[in-house]
Amino acid sequence: MMYIRLFLQYAAQYMKTKLQYRGDLVVGLLSDMLLQAVNLVFILVVFGHTQVLQGWTREEIIFIYGFFLVPFAIFSSFFNIWDFNDRYIVKGEMDRILTRPIHSLFQVVLEKMELESLLGGVTGLLIMGYASEKLGLSFHWYDLFLFLVMVLGGALVYGGIFVSLASIGFWSDARSSIMPLMYNIGNYGRYPVNIYNQVIRFILTWVLPFAFVGVYPASYFLRRTEWYSYAFLTPVMGLLFFGMALVLWNIGVKRYRGAGN
Repeated sequence: MMYIRLFLQYAAQYMKTKLQYRGDLVVGLLSDMLLQAVNLVFILVVFGHTQVLQGWTREEIIFIYGFFLVPFAIFSSFFNIWDFNDRYIVKGEMDRILTRPIHSLFQVVLEKMELESLLGGVTGLLIMGYASEKLGLSFHWYDLFLFLVMVLGGALVYGGIFVSLASIGFWSDARSSIMPLMYNIGNYGRYPVNIYNQVIRFILTWVLPFAFVGVYPASYFLRRTEWYSYAFLTPVMGLLFFGMALVLWNIGVKRYRGAGN
């Protein structure tokens, strides 16, 4: 309960701060929407030259992209830790974090959250709705529960990977460009994995499982039965990778000796 109260208090203060600068907030939201529109236009351009891509239609890939945006929006809102190494390790702010009786990762999440990124999830739902209508999809009453579970699983996959990368900073305080590189690799998860060669497909499934953020869970709602086994693995992969990231983080915190050392 204490963690929930802290989150609500931080969220309230965050929104008050953002609403003080409404112009910046609106510009940021419009920029995010423009980026999502560009990605959608790219899909439309690709299908301007072909009707089917490795067995996937245009509307199916649009649906996958829309699904991908939902867990990615949750990740972007609560795991915005791109500069963790520079801010908390190099500049020593981790010392401040460790003086408080709250788990260090939770504090970093609170300080770095960007709740406006949740709008991307709304955009994703709208895109999914459009694609569903075009495809004539029908859903069962329990699909909402499965949707929530798979979205959470996808967000935890993303969060687990980037928390693990941030944890490397406890062993090396050198500035690294690996975060942007991993962000670019993550974009591959918004497209069907069978359009890639076997090596990339293996990496996106078992090494850097970004496919569990988009195509695998979305395949269940598209009634792609050949991918069901992967779809139902989504929450398992999310818990597994986030659990490993949390263990790595805790080990790194114990190793941390402060900015002065």
